[in-house]
Amino acid sequence: METPHCGGSLSSLEQTCMAMESTDGTPSPCQRRVMKQEMMRPSNAVQLLVLCEDHRAGMVKHQCCPGCGLFCRAGTFMECRPYGSISHRFHRNCASILKDCRFCPHCGEDVSGAKEVTVPKADQSPSVPRSNPRLSLPAVPTLATLPSGPTRPAVPQILRAKKTSEPQRNRDESPSRLKGEAAERQPKESLESILMALDDENLKPKKVKYPTRQLYISAKQGELQKVIHLLVDGKDPNFLMEGQSKRTPLHAAAAEGHHEICHMLVQAGANLDMFDEEQRTPLMVACENNHLDTVKYLLRAGAAISQKDDGGWTPITWAIEYKHKEMVRLLLSRGADVNIRDKEENVCLHWAALSGCDDIAQALLEAQCDLNAVNVHGDSPLHVAARENYLDCVTLFLSCGADVTQRNKEGQTALDCCAYGSNVWTALTTNKKLTDARRGRDRCGERMLSRDISRGYEAIPITCVNGVDSEPCPQNFKYIPDNCVTSPLDIDKDITHLQHCSCTDDCSSSTCMCGQLSLRCWYDSDGRLPLDFCQREPPVLFECNHACSCWRTCRNRVVQKGLRARLQLFRTQTMGWGVRAMQDIPQGTFICEYVGEIITDAEADKRENDSFLFTLDNKVKEVHCIDARLFGNIGRFINHLCEPNLLAVRVFTMHQDLRFPRIAFFSSRSIKAGDHIGFDYGDHYWRVKSKYFSCQCGSVKCRHSASCREKVPDDDP
Repeated sequence: METPHCGGSLSSLEQTCMAMESTDGTPSPCQRRVMKQEMMRPSNAVQLLVLCEDHRAGMVKHQCCPGCGLFCRAGTFMECRPYGSISHRFHRNCASILKDCRFCPHCGEDVSGAKEVTVPKADQSPSVPRSNPRLSLPAVPTLATLPSGPTRPAVPQILRAKKTSEPQRNRDESPSRLKGEAAERQPKESLESILMALDDENLKPKKVKYPTRQLYISAKQGELQKVIHLLVDGKDPNFLMEGQSKRTPLHAAAAEGHHEICHMLVQAGANLDMFDEEQRTPLMVACENNHLDTVKYLLRAGAAISQKDDGGWTPITWAIEYKHKEMVRLLLSRGADVNIRDKEENVCLHWAALSGCDDIAQALLEAQCDLNAVNVHGDSPLHVAARENYLDCVTLFLSCGADVTQRNKEGQTALDCCAYGSNVWTALTTNKKLTDARRGRDRCGERMLSRDISRGYEAIPITCVNGVDSEPCPQNFKYIPDNCVTSPLDIDKDITHLQHCSCTDDCSSSTCMCGQLSLRCWYDSDGRLPLDFCQREPPVLFECNHACSCWRTCRNRVVQKGLRARLQLFRTQTMGWGVRAMQDIPQGTFICEYVGEIITDAEADKRENDSFLFTLDNKVKEVHCIDARLFGNIGRFINHLCEPNLLAVRVFTMHQDLRFPRIAFFSSRSIKAGDHIGFDYGDHYWRVKSKYFSCQCGSVKCRHSASCREKVPDDDP
């Protein structure tokens, strides 16, 4: 690290280089005079040093051990080479230790990759032969490169009569205004120091005046040394290149896979999320051209993964279109949103169906991409795969429950979209016959009333069916995904009041502050509560919040990510509307929240209809309630069961005002697909309501049925 320049002259003591060489444990001080007043050091563990020009260059070349501050230029020492020809030197005993593993104190790489090097005192360059003093930067691995810019391959055309219903790029729209804030960047190195580290007079900045556009050209052509010179010369790394869709040099380097140049540009202040005329970021063009190493670097540097271009495409959309499987898996592991919709309402699975890659489609389905999502033309992924004659994708979708009878806005089923007599036609025809036969056996089958009662507010659609009577889909409330207020409530949402953790792992350790607030971090690696979680008196859970240092993908964030289980609203025989699971659900899985309008207890007493009140019994200060009568989510329809399979837990996520916990339902035991789900309303509820109706859960252990009520005297005053 280098301190800012400070005025004044050096003392007589400081005019001599403070570097100390170490040769097999024998220290020897440097006697050269210093030329610059800036001080440097290899780590916070070492004092700041005033150095001569030779040792300044050695510091930049990572020849100073971060553990002891001694220079490793002769004798025996360790050498880590994480980037090809760039070496990091340190003493064996100065390696960083974490959990009994040893790491390079320069870069953090596993020390098992380092080699022990012995250099005679006369030779101070073990990594670079004396006959060839040039230190070349590592070569970029060659990946499958696709053309970029104006010559990139055209988007595959989707054949369809009259109009296109599948994903299609709108290339004729007027350019959108460039936007983007400066991205969060890694600590910078001095570009002058990088040039000094190259240790070659031919590479020092030359007095040649290049136009700013040369930075874009050199970045595109992979001229790393010239890029460094131009940046040192003050060229703007965010320069917009006319005639090239107003792309920046970072766009050019990312499109060609020059990740080292990307690093230099970012260090010099390049905006990671700058848009070109088509609203595309450098990450998008790197994904399109399958430059995996470049994408990994941009993500590490902080590039946004969910930015959209002018067609509503995100980086993962580009990777899916060109069947870049490894790229898709990488983006999924970094939390890419698979249900984000483009301008034609396509989700990622539509694009996987268009590309015909069943491996990518399988990965998207495992990431909970909506199989039944429809675009603006009413086409589902099954429609797209059938029209493109991709048998593997069609078979996959059918095996996962895709509806072969679903019609688009032109009245076509997937069977209507495929070629007659093809293998896809045979598969769809067979599936339709099986579907018709099943429905024939159940002539009183359920009617689909709504494909999604949440109107898209939930990541997983919630269907509504009725096979009992003529009751329509409930319309007497407004679906909301989060609690709301209709009167002033003083909820403490000050971020500075949040207790938070400083974890750099997945928040599974006992040192996590948020876990300590909850007694421990209860969630396992799958986001489930353990079998030993206390169900009689569940502890209050404090999830990590936006003041924490951990990543959004840490283990201690479950409820805040929203509904992930597939649920259905259905008409029951005796209990009105109810909720059932549409998949097998293991014990401890988060199901949904109880969401509604937060009101005071006094306000709750004034309301005539108390059927949807949930008391926030927080045992602190005044009492509040959640009323889901007018505003609510799927939780308002969950019935009482005397043998419940749900457990209500108080959870805090984005605030820690103890008066207003979120009420989260977790599965208290394993739930099978088709099971009616419910929780115990409590004895107090039935002491009041048993005067008007009795429990209809049908359980042999029912405690509040009419027969049970006759046996137990009414003690309620």
